[in-house]
Amino acid sequence: MKRLIGTLAALGLTALLAVPAQASPEQDLKAFRAYFQKRFPDLKFDDFADGTYAVGPQDRRDQWVSIMDFPPFEPALAKGKKLFETPFKNGKTYASCFPNGGIGIRQNYPYFDSKTGKIVTLEWAINQCRKDNGEKPLKWKKGKLAQISAYMASTSRGKRLNIKVPNDPRALAAYERGKFHFYAKRGQLNMSCADCHMYNAGNRIRANILSPSLGQPTGFPVYRAKWGSLGTLHRRFAGCNKQVRAKPFKAQSDEYKALEYFLTYMSNGQPVNAPAYRQ
Repeated sequence: MKRLIGTLAALGLTALLAVPAQASPEQDLKAFRAYFQKRFPDLKFDDFADGTYAVGPQDRRDQWVSIMDFPPFEPALAKGKKLFETPFKNGKTYASCFPNGGIGIRQNYPYFDSKTGKIVTLEWAINQCRKDNGEKPLKWKKGKLAQISAYMASTSRGKRLNIKVPNDPRALAAYERGKFHFYAKRGQLNMSCADCHMYNAGNRIRANILSPSLGQPTGFPVYRAKWGSLGTLHRRFAGCNKQVRAKPFKAQSDEYKALEYFLTYMSNGQPVNAPAYRQ
């Protein structure tokens, strides 16, 4: 295991040094796609939305396909729909807070809000909607928030991620912050997001297969067998940080919002398939 970690770290450092620091988001996106298409030449572009099941052995994919016939997240998805449609005490619903009544909009999140200068994630917007209507915010990583977000995302199935990085210094700063987080080493294991999910995507680490970062955000919130429930992308970010023995940031922190912004932009054009099932 120590030898494997050392190899991953060495490969990650070499690749990090090759990343152009001043590339534009458009240049980054082009290079990011080209990297994965070269690494996995037999995969179609849309296949990356299936995560680890797109790059793993066929028997593993067959098991996943079988699970998806009766996905374990269906009860939570039904709860999310009911919560979404249940009026607040003031008589309004979540639909009043979102474009198109909150239906079919997941592909546009996260986005940069020019009024506040902040990145808005779907989960943040859901809780902001609650606050604006006199309700208490929900816990960020799982439970009712993940259920509502999963239902909203499900209404965008098949729509393609369409994240914008406007020509605004604040938006570009948030994008660069997310990019830095993705490639930067951290934790006692001195590893980055890119070490596992870019340079070693498709490789095994113990019994698990590392998923490509291209397409990763498309399935969130996801139902993980390990969790036994739905969880948000920021819950997964925190778990990854813990696995490399780094202190995680808080869910919906500026750090994780920026990382989600960068990672989702890098998956532009991928079809939304949330909620998804993962190991």
